[in-house]
Amino acid sequence: MNTQPHTAARSKHELVLDTIDEVTRISSSLGISQLQVQDEQLQGAVMHVNGKQVVNFGSCSYLGLEKHPQIVQGVVDAVVRYGSQFSSSRAYASVTLYTEAENLLEQIFQKPVILAPTVTLGHQSNIPVLVGDRDAVILDHQVHACVQSAAQLVKNRGVHVESVRHNRYDLLEERIIALSENHEKIWYMADGVYSMYGDYLPIDALYNLLDKYPQLRLYVDDAHGTGWAGKNGQGAVLSKKPYHDRLYLVAGLAKSFAACGGVLVFPNLQDKERVRNCGGTLIFSGPIQPPMLGAIVASAKLHLSDDITYYQAELQKRIDYFVETCKQLNLPLIGESNSPIFFIGVGKPAVGYNMVTRIMNKGFYINLSVFPSVPYKNTGLRIPLTVNHTFEEIYTLLSTIAEQLPHALNDNNATMADIIKAFRLQ
Repeated sequence: MNTQPHTAARSKHELVLDTIDEVTRISSSLGISQLQVQDEQLQGAVMHVNGKQVVNFGSCSYLGLEKHPQIVQGVVDAVVRYGSQFSSSRAYASVTLYTEAENLLEQIFQKPVILAPTVTLGHQSNIPVLVGDRDAVILDHQVHACVQSAAQLVKNRGVHVESVRHNRYDLLEERIIALSENHEKIWYMADGVYSMYGDYLPIDALYNLLDKYPQLRLYVDDAHGTGWAGKNGQGAVLSKKPYHDRLYLVAGLAKSFAACGGVLVFPNLQDKERVRNCGGTLIFSGPIQPPMLGAIVASAKLHLSDDITYYQAELQKRIDYFVETCKQLNLPLIGESNSPIFFIGVGKPAVGYNMVTRIMNKGFYINLSVFPSVPYKNTGLRIPLTVNHTFEEIYTLLSTIAEQLPHALNDNNATMADIIKAFRLQ
């Protein structure tokens, strides 16, 4: 008779958690993630980690505005006027900076807006209110995790939620047609700029679908496109097309905007008021605190001035130079675009760990993208660019990657052919 205790088979969810835990433990033990910046003061792109000076190629502050004198002064003035916090739900009361910030953001986006404490909390207020019980939701397979999490809130309510392959608008149209027979509205949720490969939402194709199918609604997280793209920093989507009357946009203020929070942008006042009155995180979560409201106000004023075009142009020069240099060095750049997010494929996670360690030893900090952010064999070096990076720093980083990649591949019994196969490169 077997007297050993019964051990249940681990669920799929538990196995995924095991993999994530293992990946994180390895990268942390190698000193390439969960790092503590050791500087008492930061300036430009240089920082110290693990006792070494490195150039930071891991920041999403694309326009490099975090120490802009106007924004810093906005923070100081707000603290002097209102203190470090105003501890009240917006359902009860908020400081006047909220009204000023939202008025300025409505000038930028030319539509009704609501400020949310973060983009994630914004989605959690927006999606459960906007999506009705008789609607259906289609998620782009690569839409940001915060949108996917918020969609689960309506799925738990019984709303139909499914995914479609990334940027496959032929498949999307098939699903719109099929779902429209038994659902009132069809919501397609996607990113304006995808956070891993930096590729864009094909907005022309989607606007064509919006015009063709009246039941379709387009819900876009443009957190990575806000600020550096578009007039007054409206973002990647609105840099290509005017606002559609069935577009629901969420902008981000914690990247290019050098502040914090999310901006919920609505095609009409009715939807704004509905979310403002019923959005769960707008009722039960704390507000954006005065220091960051001061930063938002100051940054919005900067974006509404002609000065912002200088920063956008300087970033674009660096983007163009990065792409040109990658081509010269024959680096496996994935999903080339003119956004400031780049992804150089390395294939196996072990090659990625090896590469980031090598790169850090040469004086550069970069993000390693591994499972679950990307498929297990699609590990890569995720490199966002900012205005703080010099052209010399960009060239030295890329030439170092070109020099070290063959060694990292050899250390792990891999080849460039493996990368080409994993990412289906030409």
